[in-house]
Amino acid sequence: MYFETIRQMTKMLRHIDKWLDSATALAERKKFDPNVLLGLRLAPDQFPFVRQVQIGCDTAKNLAAKLASKEAPSYPDAEQTVPELRARVAKTVAYLEGFTAADFANAATATISNPRWEGRVMTGADYFLEHGTPNFYFHLSHAYAILRHNGVELGKRDYLGQLTQRMP
Repeated sequence: MYFETIRQMTKMLRHIDKWLDSATALAERKKFDPNVLLGLRLAPDQFPFVRQVQIGCDTAKNLAAKLASKEAPSYPDAEQTVPELRARVAKTVAYLEGFTAADFANAATATISNPRWEGRVMTGADYFLEHGTPNFYFHLSHAYAILRHNGVELGKRDYLGQLTQRMP
């Protein structure tokens, strides 16, 4: 699970920097404060962009920590500017890069709990497939969609990033 958890999630989190570059460029062209974008949302009952990114970061670090039977660091949700949000993402990526494949040796069979689950548990494999991974992509997809919806020029390649393609 190391490969799936660390490599892909750090790759996706790094894309947020590029999204924020595009968002900042739009703000400069249109002459508005780029920090306004942090409070935007797709629907009134949905979390704003900043919270989507915070939850994406939290999901990645908590998923890795739970699968590796470690305690994840707690980050306050205090980001109010683009540079602060970039720092949150960078801190999360740095934390994820501290894991090794050996940390995930027993991940699939680990027993995972969550206070919101009212005493129920999942195996690490089920947690990875059914909760952690979908939750991570849910929030990153919404962050991406919020920026797109508000005129930031992003495309599918900005979401997927560079693929590891090669000639046969």
